[in-house]
Amino acid sequence: MARLSRRRFLLSLHVALLLLVPSSRFLLSLHVALLLLVPCSCQVGDSCSAARDCGVGLYCGDCAAAGRTRPSCIRDLAIQPTSIVKGLPFNRYSWLVTHNSFSIVGEPSRTGVERVTFYNQEDTVTNQLRNGVRGLMLDMYDFGGDVWLCHSLQGQCYNFTAFEPAIDTLKEVEAFLSENPTEIVTIFIEDYVHAPMRLSKLFTAADLMKYWYPISEMPTSGQEWPTVTDMVAKNHRLLVFTSDASKESSEGIAYQWSYLLENESGDPGIDPSTCPNRKESQPLNSRSASLFMQNYFPTIPVESEACKENSVGLPQMVQTCYAAAGNRIPNYIAVNFYMRSDGGGVFDVQDRINGLTLCGCNTIAACQAGAPTGACKNTGAPNQTTSSVNGNVYSGTIEFKTSASRASSTSTWSNLVISLSLALILKPF
Repeated sequence: MARLSRRRFLLSLHVALLLLVPSSRFLLSLHVALLLLVPCSCQVGDSCSAARDCGVGLYCGDCAAAGRTRPSCIRDLAIQPTSIVKGLPFNRYSWLVTHNSFSIVGEPSRTGVERVTFYNQEDTVTNQLRNGVRGLMLDMYDFGGDVWLCHSLQGQCYNFTAFEPAIDTLKEVEAFLSENPTEIVTIFIEDYVHAPMRLSKLFTAADLMKYWYPISEMPTSGQEWPTVTDMVAKNHRLLVFTSDASKESSEGIAYQWSYLLENESGDPGIDPSTCPNRKESQPLNSRSASLFMQNYFPTIPVESEACKENSVGLPQMVQTCYAAAGNRIPNYIAVNFYMRSDGGGVFDVQDRINGLTLCGCNTIAACQAGAPTGACKNTGAPNQTTSSVNGNVYSGTIEFKTSASRASSTSTWSNLVISLSLALILKPF
């Protein structure tokens, strides 16, 4: 905070000088511009007044629902576990999923009719993927002779519940996979499409079949998945699951609950005293499938409450479901308004799960490639643990401290700019 306070002090000094010495305005304007180049230093939980005050992967926000009304830096970017611990089976990792990824606040109507429905996210699917989301929940319906994404009821899409043609969102996915050749994305379809072969044609039209993970290679009976390295090498980087069992034989789209265990969604899925399985799913402690989806979102989404849900309720529910699933971590964590928290939120929870599972550290940020289990680097948060996940996933923020070399470089750059600014200020006098 010292660097930020010093920058604010100098900016205030410059403004005062601009008012007192009009002839120095050009030079002082140059000084202000130079000072704005000083890297921001606020970390998770630090007070802020604007996004520029916060470091990379953070934004400036508050969480009144959790009693935090003063703006502070909040995470909005995930650490991809495969960037640190590489080459393990796909089902060893935990991934972030957005519930109703397409149901975006402020999304304009595409039907000419004002939309009447609930909203679950705040940014585009492209931005979700760039921020580290790796699973998308998409509700697909027959509508207007095409497949549309719709947040509706009774299996029917209406012009006041429709969002956009599904191909538009799928093209965003294709662009992301094309630009990021080592990333893997999962799509979960709540399937209300009845026209024959319409989904297959949709994915073909979106040019996504080249990434398709074939059903013939999906593990059954709880066996491990291939390594992420193998999946990338084969370009099997898109997993697609449908809620319609008939599509597996008719269109080659995997029936979700043949390969995935899942807890109940909506309000039953956020009660920390219990973690029931969804009725379509096998019991959570079954070993019939090797992937586990944990839903954590209320039946009725409330944007202002999501920060508390993702910060306080989610860590508790992860522990409850971990026990209910026979000490199995969630491979997918599905939430509303994924960026909202009081600091670390769902990103913190995901980091802790991956850290404890993959390297025995309390955060994936502390894992070191090639190091033995428990050899954790200092990240400013408690790291080493010899315990299981149960009892070790807890609420709190993670402070990502810069390395010594980067900190030294930042300090040198900051001092250079400040020295230059002071030199230029003093010159006219």
